[in-house]
Amino acid sequence: MQLPETFIESLLNAPGFDKEAFETIHQSGEQVTSVRINAAKYRYVHKLSADVNNLFFESATPVPWSSKGYYLSERPSFTLDPLFHAGAYYVQEASSMFLEQIVKAVFPDHSAKPYRVLDLCAAPGGKSTHLSDLFNEGLIVANEVIKTRSGILAENAIKWGNDNLVVTNNDPKDFRRLQGYFDMIVIDAPCSGSGMFRKDGEAVEEWSLQNVEYCSKRQQRILEDVWPALKEDGILVYSTCSYSAAEDEEIADWIVEKFSAEHIAVPVQDDWGIVESVSSGRKLTCYRFYPDKVKGEGFFITCVRKKSSETMTDLNAKKFSLLPNKSRGILNNFIADNNALDFILKAEETIAVKKKWLEDLSWLFSCLYIKKMGINIGKILRDELIPSHELALSMLMVSDFNYIELNKEQALQYLRRNDISIQDAKKGWGIMVYKGYNLGWVKVLTNRINNYYPQSFRILKQ
Repeated sequence: MQLPETFIESLLNAPGFDKEAFETIHQSGEQVTSVRINAAKYRYVHKLSADVNNLFFESATPVPWSSKGYYLSERPSFTLDPLFHAGAYYVQEASSMFLEQIVKAVFPDHSAKPYRVLDLCAAPGGKSTHLSDLFNEGLIVANEVIKTRSGILAENAIKWGNDNLVVTNNDPKDFRRLQGYFDMIVIDAPCSGSGMFRKDGEAVEEWSLQNVEYCSKRQQRILEDVWPALKEDGILVYSTCSYSAAEDEEIADWIVEKFSAEHIAVPVQDDWGIVESVSSGRKLTCYRFYPDKVKGEGFFITCVRKKSSETMTDLNAKKFSLLPNKSRGILNNFIADNNALDFILKAEETIAVKKKWLEDLSWLFSCLYIKKMGINIGKILRDELIPSHELALSMLMVSDFNYIELNKEQALQYLRRNDISIQDAKKGWGIMVYKGYNLGWVKVLTNRINNYYPQSFRILKQ
């Protein structure tokens, strides 16, 4: 790979930049593949050990800054792995998993309190699903401004299975209406993309100093648009996949100067290989990831605390139609704890949401375009639930159900929507399972098994 001379020249004074090592790693052709495990979803979680090799991959090694992150020795065919379709793991770039360290440093009670978190530029969903695990008692709004990408984001949220993810398709300025609402905002900003050169050859062709300058101005506009939505003492995390200071440290300086924010440093272990850079203006500590120093792609991240006060906006809450209490018994055979849930009736869908978030969701619904919230459990027709694929992949299901364990070949046949035969299968609705992870629904009849795997998700690759 030939890197542009102007690009290399622009980095000669960048913190931690080693020209020879950087060029060598880009010319080597080395590819790093990493995943983050969805441990909470595993139906037999007591069997899940720290060593994931037997269950998921051969020769997986931990990502040092992520408790559920692993490097793979080679890139498998994820399409032909049933666990990928079950949401058992997310294929995520290792450097970006460092977000976990910031959350743990700034929110030591992140797993216990109902924080509100916005992932502003969220597609395809790596950080959003990570945040939904870290803030498992919180509410995560995962936003994507580009409509097609927001659809992919919603699909990945469904696959991950958490009920605390809300997917929206809004411009950053729309969040001004939620003044002082979020405890944390994560902005993985659109950038010139130099950190992804090893994975994306087009990014090399498109890189220019003019594009860096354009991206820098765009990043400032995005930050100005969304800053009012962060509450006083709330945390803003800013990241890019660019090496350019104009998109990185200079933006960090701009945030602190523009908004009188307080910078926050987080602990980093020396043996991780992460470069702690210092901005030229406000002397802020930031974190750079170089592929010749870490096992991962190029990445930049920093965080600040908001010190100015915001008054939460009074919003006209959307009135939801809820499933009547007398109809809840229909769900008892499917959903484990429906007393903690409310069920919103939306067109032909029934959407399960935590009761504690119903008011928040009504606010969000009044001012944002919501593509997904809670868990769409299916349709109720004539006092019977016709379950949705989303329910099968969620963590709402009862433990005592008609779960049908498949081997790999059977699982792939199911995921291709082919006819499948299971001896002595119990009649009625059943969930196909592979290695403890739910794949989707079937209905067992007297003479056949109907495959309910969604047509749009089926595997085409042989």
